[in-house]
Amino acid sequence: MTDPKNNDDMPSANAQADLGQSFAKRSTLYQEFLAEREEILRHKWLESEKAGSDIGFERALLDWIRKHREHWRDSRQAK
Repeated sequence: MTDPKNNDDMPSANAQADLGQSFAKRSTLYQEFLAEREEILRHKWLESEKAGSDIGFERALLDWIRKHREHWRDSRQAK
């Protein structure tokens, strides 16, 4: 009987993490997520500056989706 904790056929935790990171770097969907997140954070900063205090991520996210997401996506697809 083999010990399931000592399976030499399974990649190490570090190898699995490296595979996950390399996949994430190559993933178009993940790259789009990161780009969208950057835009939301930029919007949060701009709106917080206008308001004179931090508006919070959730408010910035909802505002950005309502007002800017469609145009942002269209402009990225045009490239």
